[in-house]
Amino acid sequence: MATSLPFLGYGLGLRNEYYEQILEQSPAVDWFEVISENYLVQGGKALYYLDAIAERYPLVMHGVSLSIGGPHALDFDYLKQIKQLAERIQPAWVSDHLCWSRGNAHQLHDLLPLPYTEESLYYVAGRVRQVQDVLQRPLVLENVSSYVRAKADEFCEWEFLNALAHLSGCQLLLDVNNVYVSARNHGFDPWTFICNLPPQSIRQLHLAGHRDYGDYVVDTHDHPVCDPVWALYQQTLAHIGPVSTLLERDDHFPPFQELLDELTKARQLGASALAGRALCA
Repeated sequence: MATSLPFLGYGLGLRNEYYEQILEQSPAVDWFEVISENYLVQGGKALYYLDAIAERYPLVMHGVSLSIGGPHALDFDYLKQIKQLAERIQPAWVSDHLCWSRGNAHQLHDLLPLPYTEESLYYVAGRVRQVQDVLQRPLVLENVSSYVRAKADEFCEWEFLNALAHLSGCQLLLDVNNVYVSARNHGFDPWTFICNLPPQSIRQLHLAGHRDYGDYVVDTHDHPVCDPVWALYQQTLAHIGPVSTLLERDDHFPPFQELLDELTKARQLGASALAGRALCA
């Protein structure tokens, strides 16, 4: 089933290591994803580069500290800042993670999985609706990689995502690498996860690298995408049709051309998957 959501093409995460090269080279990148928290300031160098790049490329905002499933009250001052940034750069959409990352007082600087229970589902759905009321747009939520599960789980993760999209009207950012990492760590089939998501709700895909320690896998975003994740990505596009794809790198930054080459690979594999899908239609 194809989605009806806009297709931006193939993008990169915007990182300050590459600001100058982006402005000097105007590389063949369809769009950039910005970490929202990096630009919640009144001025300075970061906003200068953001404004300059926004004049040339479509942007998407991606947050890391909403903590939509946390026990604390929603931070409406933070949400107002997110809305102001969105009004400034007019992103195609605004996303964050389906997780919790703080208690009542302290930011934990990690993206921790939720218990997949009915109580948690209705709690998060209500908070999503509040966020959407402030932002005046759908919230896009990403599946996180995980290493432990709650004993109280009543749903598997994909069932929870399905139900949350239905109850709240949120959309989904499907991180293919995170699915692979979690599948390896918990022993489930990654394709079962992906093929049971609602295709009409998937607005974006993420690709990234990880570290494989044999008995477990850690999501690090500091390596190139591995072959099994590339294969899962192609299978995903063949199933759901064209979805905006983003290549992430957050550490061990390579020369910019290496990232561009990896993005070209995503574009080529994506085109092949979509062409095969068209032939089978």
